[in-house]
Amino acid sequence: MTIKVLAVGKKHESWVDEGISRYEKRLKKPFNLTWQLLNHSSRENDAARTEESARILAKIDDRDFVVLLDERGKNVDSPALANTLRTPIDASRNVVIIIGGAYGVDASVHARANFIWSLSKLVFPHQLVRLILTEQLYRAQDILAGGKYHHV
Repeated sequence: MTIKVLAVGKKHESWVDEGISRYEKRLKKPFNLTWQLLNHSSRENDAARTEESARILAKIDDRDFVVLLDERGKNVDSPALANTLRTPIDASRNVVIIIGGAYGVDASVHARANFIWSLSKLVFPHQLVRLILTEQLYRAQDILAGGKYHHV
C-alpha cells in the first residue's frame, strides 16, 4: 500500500530530511511512503491557489483515498488517525496526503478529499509539517499493527 505525499513547496531542508528518513526507516511493509514535491505557483492569492490545486488534482487517481492537511480540518488523536487509515489500507487503496502551498488549496481539492485533517489548530511551517506527518504515519502503522502506543 502506497502512501504518497503531495506537497507544494521546496526540497526538504537537511534537518527535515534527516528526521523524515529516521521515521521512514521504521515503516514496515506494506507501507511505502513516497514524496512528490510540486513547485509553488509564481502567481499570488487566488490565482496561485487555483493553479496549485489543479496540479495537485492531476496527480490523484479516482481510486485514491485522499487526506487533506488543513488547519480547519478535523483534529484527531493518533489512534483516530490510525482508524481513519484502516479502511483504505484494508481495501488496498493507495492513500494520498496533500500539503497545500502558502495560499492553501481551493474548493475543488476540499471536495475531492475523503478526510480533512488538522495536525493541530496551530499553523506550522511546511517543513515541520512534513516531519510531523511522517512521525504520525509511523505511529499510525504501529497502532494498526497492535504495537505499544504511549499516551502522553
